[in-house]
Amino acid sequence: MENIAVSVKDVSMMFNLSRDKVLGFKEYIVKALKRQLYYDEFWALKNISFDVPKGEVLGILGLNGSGKSTLLKLVSGVFKPTKGSITVNGSISPLLELGMGFDPEFSARENVYMNGAMFGHSPSYMDTLYKDIMDFAELWEFADVPIKNFSSGMSARLGFSVATRVNPDILIVDEILGVGDFRFAEKSEVRINELLSGGTTVLLVSHAAETIKKLCTRAMILHQGSMLGFGDVDEICELYQKSGIGS
Repeated sequence: MENIAVSVKDVSMMFNLSRDKVLGFKEYIVKALKRQLYYDEFWALKNISFDVPKGEVLGILGLNGSGKSTLLKLVSGVFKPTKGSITVNGSISPLLELGMGFDPEFSARENVYMNGAMFGHSPSYMDTLYKDIMDFAELWEFADVPIKNFSSGMSARLGFSVATRVNPDILIVDEILGVGDFRFAEKSEVRINELLSGGTTVLLVSHAAETIKKLCTRAMILHQGSMLGFGDVDEICELYQKSGIGS
């Protein structure tokens, strides 16, 4: 296990979906006390197993609702699996949603330092990274503007810049390369390749087989919570396109 960054063993994830509309917190409490809340079980993931060696880029392909984001949140520790186990060896920098981890009332500058603290870095260490983070994000003009006034693309650029500059052992990226203009997507690919040359492990979700082909060494396909394929990136991307899932 020394060479394994992430190990997922027979993982399943179930959510309870409410059958009824509940209008307000008071009604929810009343129904809960009367045991009148009814749920349907929804299995977002079913019996998923795989290992990711250190320094590998694993691409995860699938449509919306296939379980991709749920899987990344499980690996990141946001969720705990209903069944199975996940072992992570190293520090994780998750970039799961636009602006995730940002306080909308804080400025870009304040959020950079706050995120650094969340990764365990001191303000003095973040001082050494701050210029590079803002250069990459191209947001100097908005350094002291509250995040709530940012567009989704600006938040994505800042989030990606911070997450990829704090030197994580494992970087988890959910569709972020599809956000923003073409030039920023190219910069993001270059940054990920720089991390790889330094030994960072990457889990990357995308709808686009071409993105996965370009950046990843192995890939997997998720469809309706089940794994349809896992292995060589070219073979998996071909399977994804032939299956009609990605068309």
